[in-house]
Amino acid sequence: MRAFDRTPLFRASVGFDQMADLMDRVLAAEPVQPTYPPYNIEKTDENAYRISIAVAGFAADELSVEMKENGLTVSGRKGEDTAERSYLHRGIATRAFERRFHLADHVRVTGATHADGMLHIDLVREIPEALKPRRIEIARASEASQLVDASAA
Repeated sequence: MRAFDRTPLFRASVGFDQMADLMDRVLAAEPVQPTYPPYNIEKTDENAYRISIAVAGFAADELSVEMKENGLTVSGRKGEDTAERSYLHRGIATRAFERRFHLADHVRVTGATHADGMLHIDLVREIPEALKPRRIEIARASEASQLVDASAA
């Protein structure tokens, strides 16, 4: 594993701790990432996203979608199959899984749907008014000195 010195980043910036933590998390992650179940992440609008997960063989009540802080966890647990079957080939994996996604600030889940073997999770980024860009009025030097004189009196 590589160790990066983040000191230059902190000397030249303010408030990028979360980005540095994200880089640490990515670099410290296990080299072999789970590939089951397969998923897509798509951008459906300027501030809307959709995660689609292939969950063939799972019923809606066997799936769980939880959001905690900035983390989204999707898990599936298949119930016990009581019917005795003899497979010639078993290629549909119905093993338990847990898939985690780290969400950016101000991203929230708006809904989830299960149809045709796919679990679709819709997300939206809602930027608070306080964080949206705003224009700052620039006072002229003569107006500023009048404001200072008025407050001194």
